[in-house]
Amino acid sequence: MFQDEIVEEIHRIREEYSRSFNHDLKAIFADLQKQQAKSGREVVNLSRKRGITTRWSGRTKDLGEDAKDTSRRSI
Repeated sequence: MFQDEIVEEIHRIREEYSRSFNHDLKAIFADLQKQQAKSGREVVNLSRKRGITTRWSGRTKDLGEDAKDTSRRSI
């Protein structure tokens, strides 16, 4: 099987980083948040908003408790 040197290097670096936190996801997440805050870059939230209708169907996406179905089909 073909092994890409770049992919292998990424896997090695990721493993070393995880090992430095004893594979503790909470500690890794806290470190990544700290790095993000330190970077000064703007963080953009790309999550979908609830109750937004789709452009073509007119149906409400991600129907929540208070969202209604706006389709014109009769049941």
